[in-house]
Amino acid sequence: MARGFVYLVAVVDWFSRKVLAWRVSITMEADFCVEALEEALARYGKPEIFNTDQGSQFTSHAFTSDAAPRENAISVDGRGTRRDNVVVERLWRSVKYEEVYLRAYAAVSQARISIGRYLNFYNARRPHSSLGARTPDQAYFDNLPMAMAAWIWPPIWSVTPVGLRSPWMTPHIGS
Repeated sequence: MARGFVYLVAVVDWFSRKVLAWRVSITMEADFCVEALEEALARYGKPEIFNTDQGSQFTSHAFTSDAAPRENAISVDGRGTRRDNVVVERLWRSVKYEEVYLRAYAAVSQARISIGRYLNFYNARRPHSSLGARTPDQAYFDNLPMAMAAWIWPPIWSVTPVGLRSPWMTPHIGS
């Protein structure tokens, strides 16, 4: 992919930092965000609190009417405040510095495969200091009964997109 951007959306469990679902797109339409959320809901059930930023994807009719969990507390980040979504912002830093900036993707399909491989590594094999050197998978699956007893389950989820550009990608100029 010699030119342009790909956009990544991830559904992340705040407690474990586990990426529950993700999608890559070449546009900022809401469809890829809806798909990721629907996958997470189908695989993991409804969260107790659902958090997004104020992006157009998450305020769109497609997302708010069809996909966003109902009967849940919905939290929307404050305008321009990264701290509201620090868990996902930290994920984006890891994805960029440990994957995207190290690769020169030839095509969107290559970016999708490589990012997917990284997110599998991130969940299953990458220890996190905030999790006591455990992986997100360990934190998520090892603590389900304890989390349920402590009323942390269902989880708090955050959904936010990020634009990714490898240093080797040049932005497309013109129409």
